[in-house]
Amino acid sequence: MSEMTLELAGIEKTFNLGKPGQVRVLNGATLSIAKGEVVALVAPSGAGKSTLLHVAGLLDTPDQGSVALAGRNMIGLPDRERTEARREMVGFVYQFHHLLPEFTALENVVIPQLANGKPRAEAEARAESLLAQVGLSMRASHRPAALSGGEQQRVAFCRALANGPQLLLADEPTGNLDPATSAAVFEVLMGVVRETGLSALIATHNMDLASRMDRILRLDAGQIV
Repeated sequence: MSEMTLELAGIEKTFNLGKPGQVRVLNGATLSIAKGEVVALVAPSGAGKSTLLHVAGLLDTPDQGSVALAGRNMIGLPDRERTEARREMVGFVYQFHHLLPEFTALENVVIPQLANGKPRAEAEARAESLLAQVGLSMRASHRPAALSGGEQQRVAFCRALANGPQLLLADEPTGNLDPATSAAVFEVLMGVVRETGLSALIATHNMDLASRMDRILRLDAGQIV
């Protein structure tokens, strides 16, 4: 039996929107992702993909259900332990890169490592290695404003991998790019994920990209189908 990196079981999440009332976004969502497996999550806008990723990445807590990372149930842990688990085990990539504009590409990849207690010299060496993997060695000293959209997203990908996570969660990671750049960035992303043996859950509208992953999951009426 494969070792599971992520297991969600019976995830319920409802948001109180005030006068319009409550909206149930997740309604018993259940999924599991094996070590080294890359899974696409497909659903229309507003269906709850981002909410599901936030729950999986310990950024949000479900109303009901369980979340396990590498076999360890994360529900009910103290905030400090959840934060440590998220920082050490999960990497996030969003549609917009959210790089820190005043820092270089290298520094954007170094900072999360320093926050995790790694010495600067080690953090810089890892950042240089990651940027080389995505073809950005020559752009390491550039700030985000001097980088193209595809380059910025590749830096964001390196930042997500900086602390050596077991699980990558990506929310429309190429959705803000033109088709050619999107395809190129996706090739880089998949290459590094495969090379490092990461597990990944990637939300996307792009069925061409989704079809190149190991499995496609669909989120419908708050459930995985």
